[in-house]
Amino acid sequence: MKIEQVTVGHMAVFCYLVYDENTLEGILIDPAGNEDQLLDLLKEKRISLRYIVNTHGHPDHTCGNDRLRKATGALVVMHELDDDFFQKPEFSGWARMIGVDAAAPADVRVRDGDELRFGGLTMKFIHTPGHTPGACCILIDGNLFTGDTVFVGAVGRTDLPGASFEQLIDSLQTKIITLPPDTKVWPGHDYGDSPQSTVRREMETNPYITDFLDDED
Repeated sequence: MKIEQVTVGHMAVFCYLVYDENTLEGILIDPAGNEDQLLDLLKEKRISLRYIVNTHGHPDHTCGNDRLRKATGALVVMHELDDDFFQKPEFSGWARMIGVDAAAPADVRVRDGDELRFGGLTMKFIHTPGHTPGACCILIDGNLFTGDTVFVGAVGRTDLPGASFEQLIDSLQTKIITLPPDTKVWPGHDYGDSPQSTVRREMETNPYITDFLDDED
């Protein structure tokens, strides 16, 4: 498995190209702008794009969906709760307000625990609500793509529509820290002191996890 971490869009989102180096079939996670750059990367690596995967439905993470879907024929994947939530009319205005296009509905709607294959790899969707109702982390061969659920040393905002701090803390407790400690964490933005981390490191240094654990003791 190969992972390419690319910063895209005017909100500096981490987009990930993940592909099977044997079959050259891959996915893009959160293509949030710079579509020409991403298409050039696919061409350079000779990747056949199977899926466009969204960790959540915020327009800064989904604004490249439609153009890339049209250019590659890949299917867009999102948790069903966010696919419903962000198709509400009020969110098209939100997208325009931050200067991006609202994404069309997903082609594939997933739930917690669902798996999809590309090449010889399997991605598992872990529903981690809190930042949005349908936020997901995506687990692929010991690599966890967390979107805005977990950053390096921080977590995503919970003051936006559909967000819940209580749900986010529960997601950390029940879905994140239960993973093997050496699981690599690939966040949705470069907000920490490193562009990646591990579950072990976040358990030791992320205040949203350490403070929760301290409260439990």
